[in-house]
Amino acid sequence: MAFKLGTQRNNYASGGEIRNKFKFNNVENEDSLSVPGTKVVLKPMPPNVGGEASEDGNIYLNDNIDPNSFMARKIVMHEMKHATEMKLGKLSYEDDLIKYNGTEYKRETINGIDMIQFEGKWHEAGAEELPWEKDANAF
Repeated sequence: MAFKLGTQRNNYASGGEIRNKFKFNNVENEDSLSVPGTKVVLKPMPPNVGGEASEDGNIYLNDNIDPNSFMARKIVMHEMKHATEMKLGKLSYEDDLIKYNGTEYKRETINGIDMIQFEGKWHEAGAEELPWEKDANAF
């Protein structure tokens, strides 16, 4: 007797985007974003923060951003890179440091702003100059 895989699920085009028939409904209160194995949660955040990857395995998206927008997809892809690096042990966050590729970077709250010391200068968390941000932006 042969083993059947079932019906074929091909990709299809809709609205100029390639889609597939699989659906992962793992966004809290929204089903427009999905990342297999990672929950995307809408959360109140400061206006200058689009999202964050958490060591709890979730991606948090600023609830002021339309989850159906291109910006939301871009933020989730960026944060998924961080989430993957955390799962692999390449990136970790602590209250007073960030560890990336085996190097520790000092972290402090200065005047109410999350700051990270890199190459002798303090940079705001999320700054493009930080090596883990450069990697996450290179997708």
